Amino acid sequence: MSFTTYIKENTSVATADFEKAQQFLDKFGGRLEQVLISMGLLSEEDAVSAVSGYWGISADVPELSITEDELHELKLDIRYFIDNKWLPLKVDGSKVSFVAVDPFAATINQLLEYKGLDFEVFICSESHFRELERAAMDISWSPTDLDLADDLAEEKLMELASETPVVNLVNNLISAGISRRASDMHLEPHNGLCRVRLRIDGVLQDLEYLPLKLQLPVVSRLKILSSMDIAEKRRPQDGKISMKISGIDLDIRVSAVPLAEGESLVMRFLIKESLSYDLEKIGIAKDTLSLIRSDLKRTNGVILLTGPTGSGKTTTLYSFLNYLNDDKVKLITLEDPVEYQLKGVNQIQVKSEIGYTFAQGLRSVVRQDPDIIMVGEIRDRETAEIAMQSALTGHLVFSTLHTNDAPSSYTRLMDLGVEEFLLNSALIAVVAQRLVRKLCDSCKKVDDRSEELTHKYKLIDFANQIDMPLSPVMCSPGCKECSFTGYKGRMALIEYLRNDLEIHEMPKNEYFVGKARKYMHENQQRSLFEDGLYKVLQGNTTIEEVLRVTG
Repeated sequence: MSFTTYIKENTSVATADFEKAQQFLDKFGGRLEQVLISMGLLSEEDAVSAVSGYWGISADVPELSITEDELHELKLDIRYFIDNKWLPLKVDGSKVSFVAVDPFAATINQLLEYKGLDFEVFICSESHFRELERAAMDISWSPTDLDLADDLAEEKLMELASETPVVNLVNNLISAGISRRASDMHLEPHNGLCRVRLRIDGVLQDLEYLPLKLQLPVVSRLKILSSMDIAEKRRPQDGKISMKISGIDLDIRVSAVPLAEGESLVMRFLIKESLSYDLEKIGIAKDTLSLIRSDLKRTNGVILLTGPTGSGKTTTLYSFLNYLNDDKVKLITLEDPVEYQLKGVNQIQVKSEIGYTFAQGLRSVVRQDPDIIMVGEIRDRETAEIAMQSALTGHLVFSTLHTNDAPSSYTRLMDLGVEEFLLNSALIAVVAQRLVRKLCDSCKKVDDRSEELTHKYKLIDFANQIDMPLSPVMCSPGCKECSFTGYKGRMALIEYLRNDLEIHEMPKNEYFVGKARKYMHENQQRSLFEDGLYKVLQGNTTIEEVLRVTG
């Protein structure tokens, strides 16, 4: 069996993609697995597994234990080896163990044979090699960092960013982010290194630390892909990348911001296939979902979603639109930016730089005879008033607002200058939202502190109050499925406030928020924290997680 056949049978790479890789090999040469990695069709880990399985080269890399004295005795140019992605790990008698990204490198093998060394070699991925490289820095060598001067020639940046190791590194970082379900990736200078972090289920986690000499080539590579100016390092820039990584079609929003130590670059991963705009899957409790669905049946009025950035408001709004999407109605959205294309929905990108704001866009949208309008965000009085007036003229309007809870939306809109009568007439309901991480189902178990937590947070009284059976508090210690975090996926916490007769008649003064909260409590309408406790009793999350997002 050939190596090509072995990879075909042991990976998920499509035949058509193999043909493209083979055409590249025929023209330029190289190794099949490296070409597939460069094309974003194969992950580093899968490539290592394939080479290890076919050629019998162990990927079970021993710990780095070589000493400085042993390195001197070997009389090897360590920088030369590291530049070729080889590293001595340990000396056992007369035998030297190496780890390599490319164990078949002819020049290195010939050099070791010429020196008469008895050696064995292990294979590893480039990311694993960088970890070992950093550890080796403490033993005997200090790499010469790339000149990071601001006046580095643009031609040199282009050359660095186009080198195969940099291309592979960028592809591997993005592939690692996608495989770990990250929503964002952050690259930033940190203590003389380039720190790479992933936001997974709303929480940042370290992925790896790159040598500082790689930061500029990596950032330049990402700037080229996102059509930014690679020579501009003094001003913020934004861009977008469309690419295919590990067989996944991917859109990436890229933001670069200058820092004192260099540049911070953040990528937002937008994977269309991974999203499901289904109200059932957001995590909204059945009683609240029933109220929201009845609101969505209205033909006019305003439904507001509130919460901080990253609380899932846009996904919930898209779920509302998806629920109502029908050939019999016309749906138009105003967004900044349009992140996902929704089939059957007319989506408009606002452009503030040319004066096409939410307010300006909303004026033109109402002349398009829509049934349902979504406004990405209410930021000013003009947008708020046009949205309310549109609702009074027969449109169902969805929008978002930045407030901490549902009752505060009324006072926030009045602060913007919206008249109280307009709020009372137009608002249907306000939904405040946060996202909490869900416990991993693979390692979920009863928390050893269940009785203590039940007593501390008065869960017995709360369960009786909402007429729900008391269940033990659960936890997840962590396993391979959840990357040992204990959590996998997220769900919504919801605070729902309908503009019913009682809320309508309450004066919207400085006492409104307190009175509205009392009314909600008396009518068993849960606050964000209480909805969190409700999900704790369902065994879906932890009290610590609820406290983290609700304060």
